[in-house]
Amino acid sequence: MKRNFIWTGGLLTSIFLASCAGGQKTKEKPLNIIHIMTDDHSYQTLSAYGHALGKLAPTPNLDRLAAEGMLFRQAFVENSLSTPSRACLMTGLYSHQNGQRQLGAGIDTTKTFFSELLRAEGYQTAVVGKWHMQCEPKGFDYYQVLWDQGEYYNPEFKSPETNGQYVKRKGYATKLTTDYAIDFLEHRNPEKPFCLLVHHKAPHRNWMPEEKYLHLYDDVEFPYPDTFDDDYATRCEPAHTQEMRIADHMTLVYDLKLNDLRNQSPYKDEWSANGLQASLDRMDSAQRTAWETAYAARLEDFKKQNLSGEALTRWKYQQYIKDYLRCIKTIDDEVGRLLDYLEAHDLMDNTVIVYTSDQGFYMGEHGWFDKRFMYEESFRTPLIIRYPGGKQGVENWDLVQNIDYAPTYLDIAGIQKPNEMSGSSLVPLLCGTTPPDWRQYLYYHYYDYPAIHMVRRHDGVRDAQYKLIHFYGEKDDTRNAVNCNELYDLKADPGELHNLYGNPDYQEVQDRLQQQLDRFRSDLKVDEF
Repeated sequence: MKRNFIWTGGLLTSIFLASCAGGQKTKEKPLNIIHIMTDDHSYQTLSAYGHALGKLAPTPNLDRLAAEGMLFRQAFVENSLSTPSRACLMTGLYSHQNGQRQLGAGIDTTKTFFSELLRAEGYQTAVVGKWHMQCEPKGFDYYQVLWDQGEYYNPEFKSPETNGQYVKRKGYATKLTTDYAIDFLEHRNPEKPFCLLVHHKAPHRNWMPEEKYLHLYDDVEFPYPDTFDDDYATRCEPAHTQEMRIADHMTLVYDLKLNDLRNQSPYKDEWSANGLQASLDRMDSAQRTAWETAYAARLEDFKKQNLSGEALTRWKYQQYIKDYLRCIKTIDDEVGRLLDYLEAHDLMDNTVIVYTSDQGFYMGEHGWFDKRFMYEESFRTPLIIRYPGGKQGVENWDLVQNIDYAPTYLDIAGIQKPNEMSGSSLVPLLCGTTPPDWRQYLYYHYYDYPAIHMVRRHDGVRDAQYKLIHFYGEKDDTRNAVNCNELYDLKADPGELHNLYGNPDYQEVQDRLQQQLDRFRSDLKVDEF
């Protein structure tokens, strides 16, 4: 439904909205939009999803959003990597369409960002926290963005007032990002609608908790995933040659904060040892004292146990999970603080609130941390949307993807989606109706190789039950050439342990998915696979 703005005195005052009740047209003020996005937050650690980790480390404020909105069980990304995911959000386009295939440079700044369209139609627009694209925030009235990945403690932010310079701010990144979100809300024009993007740095590697939570979960033994000891027996070469195993690639110094080991063999040559030291050096004396006191106990335990092999891997997992979940605790707190502000200022009834992550993350599944692969834990994200007038306390099982956010926000604002946008509006789903032409398949493509974690390039297709992955790539200095396929029945094998590609019992499924994958490649004009 196309909607038209009504202007009074140069300000946007009302639009015709499609009500969730029967598609009736109603004249109302346009809805505000808040998009909260964390970095690497796994659905396994949001307690509304019911995972074992979330039960031991609850997220009550995020659960409140789920109780008052819609929890999506099948929300996915198009490319499980930070910068490409952000480019998909802003453009509603696949990675090869917006140019941001990998980390670093790539975004095609001639592509329209949805923020530009909202701003042109009278919305006040803001982004705070992690931006992580090598272009200026485009289409925003207000921004306070972190340098690069951002630091957890006393990070640098840039705004229009800092003349292109990043200025160090005292505090913890998750709280500072919320501070800036509230600052925007405090100083906006209350007569105009707004769109605010709140992009947290946490819980990105290396998972540095807020001071008050440095001892949270000290006495908790977290469960190990069923696939923790996966041997990749049926998988293609990339599952064997990745560099993201907790056992082999999670560092004791940078990741697990055993800083006193940095100058000792064999730890002194760890690539990231200096990175932790730099993060500690930016702390003030009180922060540093609290930090060193907390991790002295971990170092003592490490030395006392003198672990090796499987026992050391499991010890590393426990330390990793605790630090990760401590970061999530502050995120939940700060989401709660933002919700409290909205409630106190009577904004809950006219504001759409979205919570998601830029991709999923491995919580020890397959023995891994990080993301990148098309396997479920990194491909799938948490997604909760609280939509005024929409369904509340319900789950949705439709296939949705991060290319859908831009069209959704334009739809909410009454703006026609540009023809070139690949995503679709989620508004009908929020009203409880799945359009008859809603997608039955998802397309995924990962490009960033060779790079950290050494995950080979691959694309693939997924429907409600099955997944086909194609790995590809030429031989290089460290890896053989790859041309290999994997097929999974997600209902029978949710852990994706049994590659069924070539199994005659699944030939019909394999052929169907291959035809759909070929169709995606052709229709989307994919230029490598």
